[in-house]
Amino acid sequence: MRRISLRITRVLSTVTAITPNGLTYTMMFTGILAGGALVIPGLAGAIAGALLIQAYLLLDCVDGEVARWRRQTSLTGVYLDRVGHYMSEAALLTGLGLRASDLFHRQGTAAHWEWAFLGTLAALGAILIKSETDLVDVARARSGLTAVEDSASVPRSSGVAKARKAAAFLKFHRLVGAVEASLLILAAGIADAVQGHLYFTRLAVVLLAAIAMLQTVLHLLSIVLSSRLR
Repeated sequence: MRRISLRITRVLSTVTAITPNGLTYTMMFTGILAGGALVIPGLAGAIAGALLIQAYLLLDCVDGEVARWRRQTSLTGVYLDRVGHYMSEAALLTGLGLRASDLFHRQGTAAHWEWAFLGTLAALGAILIKSETDLVDVARARSGLTAVEDSASVPRSSGVAKARKAAAFLKFHRLVGAVEASLLILAAGIADAVQGHLYFTRLAVVLLAAIAMLQTVLHLLSIVLSSRLR
């Protein structure tokens, strides 16, 4: 993506007057739109969601590059970037739940809202995971401490440290991220198009909700048992 974004950044920085924050707002809108696109029935919705997330990723690269190119980096920009990630990932997972609930009754006469609930649960987990990380800096700042060093993220307990290392190796937690989740949703959409049902989309909802909830707990324990709050 950087190979593409650097070319676009060069053009935007020299030809247009768009601001870095304007690009961040566009990124945010694109990410939310990806979640909305998933409501479109059939394979079209899954493809649209995946493509919009790729555009979201591109804009996520470009806004920071334009800010550095023009020397317009700001605290507001950092804040909006974080909010954009929160909202986009939550929208995507919520959209997946709505997709699985069959809003347009293509496979029955009623929507199944339990799938929408699971999608919302996955979205909540994705937000909480990011919040747990960001709130470390909030807690340290309110206590008059500097930003945490990377070395402090290692848990003090050897058992927890080994479990954290294993989880990092498996990288299952990355599935709730916007890019990985959109590709999983696309794969499920293709499989559903072949067999004519929402089975694989619903399986993806269950998988992502379970990962999000599990990772919320594990990440919290990892932080509390590390030196990041000391």
